[in-house]
Amino acid sequence: MPIQFETDYKAILQKLDQVDPIAYGKTRNYINGAVSYLSPYISRGVLSTQQVLLHVLKKGYALDQISSFVKELCWRDYFQRVAQVKDLQQEIKQQQTSITNHALASSIIKGTTGIEGIDCAIHDLYTCGYMHNHCRMYTASVACNIAQSHWLHPAQWMYYHLLDGDWASNACSWQWVAGANSQKKYYVNQENINRYTYTHQQHTFLDTSYEALEQLHTPDILLPTERFDLQLKLPEQTPIHIDSKLPSFLYNYYNLDPLWHQDEPGNRILLIEPAFFSTYPISKLCMDFMLALSKNIKNLQIYIGSFESLVETYQLKEIYYKEHPLNKNYTGQEETRDWIIADISGYYPSFFAYWKKIENKLKVTYHDH
Repeated sequence: MPIQFETDYKAILQKLDQVDPIAYGKTRNYINGAVSYLSPYISRGVLSTQQVLLHVLKKGYALDQISSFVKELCWRDYFQRVAQVKDLQQEIKQQQTSITNHALASSIIKGTTGIEGIDCAIHDLYTCGYMHNHCRMYTASVACNIAQSHWLHPAQWMYYHLLDGDWASNACSWQWVAGANSQKKYYVNQENINRYTYTHQQHTFLDTSYEALEQLHTPDILLPTERFDLQLKLPEQTPIHIDSKLPSFLYNYYNLDPLWHQDEPGNRILLIEPAFFSTYPISKLCMDFMLALSKNIKNLQIYIGSFESLVETYQLKEIYYKEHPLNKNYTGQEETRDWIIADISGYYPSFFAYWKKIENKLKVTYHDH
């Protein structure tokens, strides 16, 4: 059954309350594992990683008991820290090698690769905007390392469809699989896919050893490639009304936090910038998800146009917005996001290096919860 993602804030908080971080640690690699399904709300800025961690700790779990869950939250912060420093449209560490195309295998787009665990995950992605993290890695491995596509266009294809689309997590992960953000490429074989997706396939092009996969010629099913058409439909502009005596609070695709400045009077504006979405296109499913989540913010108005034209048209003076690597063109009062550990920033070449820095701080910062 494809998962449904609620958009009502109370329902989202109930989902947060149902998280079982211990079961998560034991089963998260399996497609039916106890994953939290909170990633779309974290990516859209409805929940913060810090808020999720605090909620779980308040239920009495100790940090040591739930280290797998905590690490996963910290991975999200880590990717954001990388994005603050690096242009993630470019290779982070080194060029990807063995590239034959800058497109995507047609059989991946259609979900007809013949690898059931991957094909089912692709069809679910189109239906409900979600794909299990391991299936994302399997798909990326086949796209980049077997079909030999450059990572960028396939990464854009997946981001386009994901309700939890986060350009930092997505681009860093695709580059990691393709060997542009890691020492070696990530390969997956059929035995591994069968184990975690409960399929029983044999004699596929992945049904071989890891050593053989690294030497594999691209199979015929993956040879035809195409550029995925990233169509974008923006909502219609309706008139907005600005009270020039009040401050303006700016929301966007990465900040839909209903608690942000909620008790202060102000103009609340969801900014939908055509230039932003033409660089980072999203599907109608994702656009509708953003608009539905925005209904949790009282008196929110939608403006379609550039930040500059919004400010100029309405003569905005006092503007507040949350920091994010993708809204560097904003000016005004930039506010920080709620990080798990706020004072560890900058670029770390690996999650392990970042984790070593914050591990002890976690114990100090959250020991009372």
